[in-house]
Parts: sequence; C-alpha cells; structure tokens
Amino acid sequence: MSNAVVNGLAGASGGIVAQIITYPLQTVNTRHQTERVAKKDSTLTPATSPPSGTLVQIFQVIRNEGLGGLYSGLKPSLLGTAASQGIYYYFYQAFKNKAEAIAAANRKKGRGDGSPGMLSWLLVAALAGSLNVLLTNPIWVLVTRMQTQTQAERKIVEAKREALLKEASENVLTYSSLQGHLAALDSIKPHPYGTFQAACEVYNESGITGFWKGIIPTLIMVCNPSIQFMIYETSLKYLRAKRATWKQHLKDITALEIFLLGALAKLGATVSTYPLLVVKSRLQAKQEIGGNTLLRYSGTLDAIVKMIHYEGLGCFYKGMSTKIVQSVFAASVLFMIKEELVKAFALVAKSQKISLNITR
Repeated sequence: MSNAVVNGLAGASGGIVAQIITYPLQTVNTRHQTERVAKKDSTLTPATSPPSGTLVQIFQVIRNEGLGGLYSGLKPSLLGTAASQGIYYYFYQAFKNKAEAIAAANRKKGRGDGSPGMLSWLLVAALAGSLNVLLTNPIWVLVTRMQTQTQAERKIVEAKREALLKEASENVLTYSSLQGHLAALDSIKPHPYGTFQAACEVYNESGITGFWKGIIPTLIMVCNPSIQFMIYETSLKYLRAKRATWKQHLKDITALEIFLLGALAKLGATVSTYPLLVVKSRLQAKQEIGGNTLLRYSGTLDAIVKMIHYEGLGCFYKGMSTKIVQSVFAASVLFMIKEELVKAFALVAKSQKISLNITR
C-alpha cells in the first residue's frame, strides 16, 4: 500500500473522530456566522437579536430542539469529513512525495539542502486543497443548510410576527384576528430536516450550480490548510532538527508534540482566513430570510458589500472564538490520530515483511 493511500485513510479516520467530538461547537459556530444583525446606523431591520455566547446558545439549542439539534447534518458531515480528509491527505502526500523528489534532485545538482522549502509546502497544500474543494463542496452546502435550518425557520416566523403586529397597529387586523394568527405562529415548531430535503431545497433554489455555492471564497480559503501545513511542516522540521542535535536517542516526535504542533498550525490558519469562512457560510445558508431582499446574496462580492454596508466589519469575525476552540482542538486530534495510525500501518507492514522473510 502506497504512503499516499495510508495517509489518506489515516487522515479520514482522524477527521471522523475529531468531527464527532467537536460537532456541537461547529453547529453553534455556523449559526453565529449566519446571523444578520444590523449596525445602529443601518437602514436594515435586524432579523434577530444579537447572538448570545457559545454556552448559552448550546443550552438554547438543547432546550428548543433537544440534543439532536446540536448534531443536525452530522451524517453528511461525517461523509464530507471522510471524503475531504481522505482526498486531501491522499493528494497532499502524493504531491509531497513529488516535492521531496524534486528537492532531492536539486540537492544532487548542488541546490538546496534536499528538503522542500516553505513555498513548496504552500503549493503542495494549495493543489491538494483545490482538488478537495471542487470534489466535496456539495456535501458542505448540505451540511450548512441542515445546521442552520431551524435558525432560518425561526427568522421567518419572527418576520411574520412583526408583519402581523404592524398590520394590527395600522388597524388592518382586528384584535381577535391578530390573536388567532399569533397563536398559529406559536404552534409552529422549527425542526431540522434530512439530507434529501436539504438537497431538494438547494436544487429548487439554484439548480445544480447551487451545490457549488460559496465555491469562490472556499477556493480562496485553500490558503487556510496551506498556511496550516506550512506552519506544521516547518515546525515539525525544526523540532526534528533540534531533537536530532540535542537528543540523538529520542528522535521520534511524541503524540503530545504532534497535538501541540497541530493546534499551533490551525490557530494561525484560522485567524488568518476566518472572514472568508463567514462569507462562505452566508452564501451556503438559506437565503430566504423573512422575505427581506437586503439579506439575500447573489454572489461573493455582493455578500461582502452588503455585510460591510449593513452590519459593519465586525460581522466578518462573528463566532471566531468558538471556531478557534473547535477547529484547533479538531485539528490537534486529527493530526495526533493520523500520525499514530501512519506509525501503526508502518509497524504492521514491517512485521508482515519480517514474517514473510522468515517463512521464506
């Protein structure tokens, strides 16, 4: 089995475990990102009140939707994680092998120390990330829809309530009629929907192209794993060099060190690219929010302009603290599990080779 396949399988396994552990934080973070709250001087009427803190929102979701609300979209998310991590790590390792072969060839020619530089790591990660994004974006559109479905339904109900109250204040509705309509609205309980329903909604709204909504900011966000792996590989290389110099008998990097390096790499990448993640989530979430056309985005540039105009620059960093905790912890777990699985594969392969030689 090639090391690219081994890394792909190990990355998929690590990604699934990390996703299950941190999924509730991801759900809350996506809801934070897709909240529309106007600036004080904006002409846009806020669709909802400002979002509360992470823990408060977690308890609100549990109270209103049960524990299942925190895991809306988990099934396609696990499929997406397995596919994304498997595809990404497979191509990352394949391109990495090529970069290392080029670096080794350059060393023979007297150029370089035989190891890829930072630019090489960035290019390797960018190529792997671009292929991953193009192949798996439809899955993440469905996951975003499922995570924000109940939130969107509540916004629609709130908008209808405001419209009824406005009609009552203008004497368009009688008091008894108003009470009847409000009671009907109160009986509506937002509920998550399944993958098939989400897919139908996306297709009915935008056709096949709807499954690639947010592809532009997502492709730009390829720089996130590029930055992440640049920091990770550079730090790992530095640590191994120091370990080889200072402690010749302890050259192996421990699982805890991998965990910490993964956390450091993901932290730097997340802070750098978070605004793009918010734009992507806005584009992939349901656009019909209370019938307010100012809250709908026709594309990436339209979303950025409207977000700045109506909500201010702060909206690009909504929920960032939650995302940092979720993504850093998930990346740390992923890296640690992946590296341990790769070691395990190597040991199994080595033992099989030894036993094969013995039997011969």
